Amino acid sequence: MESHRSCLPPKPPRATLHHRKKPVYQSPPPPLKPSDPVPLPLYLTNVVFFTLFFSVAYFLLLRWREKIRTSTPLHIVSVTEIVAVVSLFTSFIYLLGFFGFEFVQSILFRPYIEEGAEHEDLLGRIEEENRKMPVRISSNEENEEIIDAVVNGKIPSYSLESNLGDCYRAALIRREAVQRSTKRSLEGLPLDGFNYDSILGQCCEMPIGYVQIPVGIAGPLLVNGCEYTVPMATTEGCLVASTNRGCKAIYACGGATAILLRDGMTRAPVVRFPTAKRASDLKFFLEEPLNFDALAVVFNKSSRFARLQRIQCSMAGKNLYIRFSCSTGDAMGMNMVSKGVQNVLEFLRRDFPDMDVIGISGNFCSDKKPAAVNWIEGRGKSVVCEAIITSDVVKNVLKTTVPALVELNMLKNLAGSAVAGSLGGFNAHAANIVSAIFIATGQDPAQNIESSHCITMMEAVNEGQDLHISVTMPSIEVGTVGGGTQLASQSACLNLLGVKGASKDSPGSNSRLLSTIIAGSVLAGELSLMSAIAAGQLVKSHMKYNRSNKDMSTIACQN
Repeated sequence: MESHRSCLPPKPPRATLHHRKKPVYQSPPPPLKPSDPVPLPLYLTNVVFFTLFFSVAYFLLLRWREKIRTSTPLHIVSVTEIVAVVSLFTSFIYLLGFFGFEFVQSILFRPYIEEGAEHEDLLGRIEEENRKMPVRISSNEENEEIIDAVVNGKIPSYSLESNLGDCYRAALIRREAVQRSTKRSLEGLPLDGFNYDSILGQCCEMPIGYVQIPVGIAGPLLVNGCEYTVPMATTEGCLVASTNRGCKAIYACGGATAILLRDGMTRAPVVRFPTAKRASDLKFFLEEPLNFDALAVVFNKSSRFARLQRIQCSMAGKNLYIRFSCSTGDAMGMNMVSKGVQNVLEFLRRDFPDMDVIGISGNFCSDKKPAAVNWIEGRGKSVVCEAIITSDVVKNVLKTTVPALVELNMLKNLAGSAVAGSLGGFNAHAANIVSAIFIATGQDPAQNIESSHCITMMEAVNEGQDLHISVTMPSIEVGTVGGGTQLASQSACLNLLGVKGASKDSPGSNSRLLSTIIAGSVLAGELSLMSAIAAGQLVKSHMKYNRSNKDMSTIACQN
């Protein structure tokens, strides 16, 4: 399958745009305040009118009561009573205007209020647009000044994004500063065409561009009755083509079956005690089944998806290594499990105040390192995938025989790896497929180390006519949310597989499905490569497809 790249014309320099001048608006007259016409201090005025109102009201009540008792007509009033009535109404109007001013104001000053509200709304929209508008430099001279300041160490390179408020401009300035300080050209490393805002604070610091890795597709891969088109980001020739051939062979035989055996991310802090006796006390406490529920409640508070599954301890003198395992939904889960572990450690300090937490990770996890604990106990998703390849497909598609494949697998993947002292490497090239899918879907590439742990088994079945092949992968560490999965390109590849984002119906199902697709792809890759080796085609195919006579240094494509 050929892939076509279109070379776009260069974009205009984004660093030469000018600031937009903000329009000037006249403010409407401010609404009146109840205290504006009052010459006295507000609290004295309130005291005067409060006293006047209640005093006059009390006086009039006494006068009317007297008239009723003496049968004097109420409409006959004295000058004193007239003054009292006027004072009562005056104080009432003041108090109504002060305490119910918003109601009065809404009637008397409605035009002013509406005009002021429209004005405030307009200013709010303008400020919101200004916040969304990328801040661009006003001239190349300003760029030059900042570049010189970065080169001379007056402005830290890492602070450009926060100081400028423009991630693209920060990358542009940092890139030029690097070229000047190292006196080496970065020509060929693309800068334009990437959303640098999307990586700020989550994927990469101090960017100066991005690396282009071609993405090919293998498939359709038929796993558990469903077809998948698998994206693979790689620079190794023949890898995608070989995996695609394995997919074809599996599809022709009815597909593969993948089973998820375990799903649990781990984190293992190391704590120290004054004595080994105290360390063993905590070990026994953590391994006591009656204490697990209480610890699980504390752990699970860290996230609505984190659920503690088990705790495993190992001692080295007075040092205790505690391996927590938990489910993490559709996230890969390292941050989630670390937060839960932190909560448990704080909880344990109450009963073990002499516990000294040396590190949140003590390598008993074990993350991004080949370790027997992952190979035996598993980490992330543990998956086994199998298929039966008929003799006709082995002969016509894979160009070899069942006995040749079974013998080669025994001597190469099993005995050969044992002779080499391999740890989890009883396979032909599982890391090739895992790395390619990891990069394409935004996974952490360094976790390819344990995620590629795999043992490939081959056996003749159906009276020796057909081939049963399986891959067992105990520690596939993947997620469909967080990290690089949120970037546009990687998100598109996840969408191609139908596992983009978090599953709303069944949390964790997308990441589990992705792990089974990876295992199925590894199965296809193992089947094809082993067949190529058995048939003597490996060197021939690589010499034909993986070596180019073109001088690639002279080929440039403007973005």
